[in-house]
Amino acid sequence: MASDPTMMNRSAAVHHPIFARMYARMAASFEAKGGAELRDEMLAGAAGRVIEVGAGTGLNFSHYPATVTEVVAVEPESYLRARAEQAATEAPVPVRVVDGTADALPVADVSFDVGVASLVLCSVPDQDAALAELFRVIRPGGELRFYEHIRSDHPGFARFQRTVDLVWPRIGGGCHTSRPTDQVIATAGFVIDHVRRFTFRPAISAYPVSPHVVGLARRPPSQNNPNLMPPVRSPHR
Repeated sequence: MASDPTMMNRSAAVHHPIFARMYARMAASFEAKGGAELRDEMLAGAAGRVIEVGAGTGLNFSHYPATVTEVVAVEPESYLRARAEQAATEAPVPVRVVDGTADALPVADVSFDVGVASLVLCSVPDQDAALAELFRVIRPGGELRFYEHIRSDHPGFARFQRTVDLVWPRIGGGCHTSRPTDQVIATAGFVIDHVRRFTFRPAISAYPVSPHVVGLARRPPSQNNPNLMPPVRSPHR
């Protein structure tokens, strides 16, 4: 699939050179203020073969435990992908960085034990398509580990986020502040195993995206249709 012209055209369209450089500079500060610990929480206990979507500069790479046998890290933005390739050389587990988009992953069906999405489902053009792709490539019974900022469950703040989204995606590389990502994961065919909601505000500029979630969901062992809506086993709060 890596040579598919359609996929290559999609990846070429994901080009945000100014935002990519801003993100790379901000990310180190955010990691020092608590982001690194959140990545540890997300990835604790992960094992086997992993696909990571929207790898960015490779901030997750140093947090993978030794139980992970391989990481295939997909990143469409050329500047961020180059940074991720550099980070991969220092990772404690084997990491292969590839060009691709979340809605057309260049890998085979049910070929991974774990999928990872961290601070990326806010910016994919189509969350449903991206999660359908993750569902496709994760084996039945496999895991989806996620760490994302989400829509607030306080109505007033959620309205504020929706207003901010009139402008935010244009300056933030396509990022949306008001997506209910944890709920979308649950309706994409995954069963939520556990989830933790919290506020993370490493800078004043991050105020609109301060509601966060970290958690683990599973592809049901016998579930093949990502459009079905399985019951959520644990609350979102």
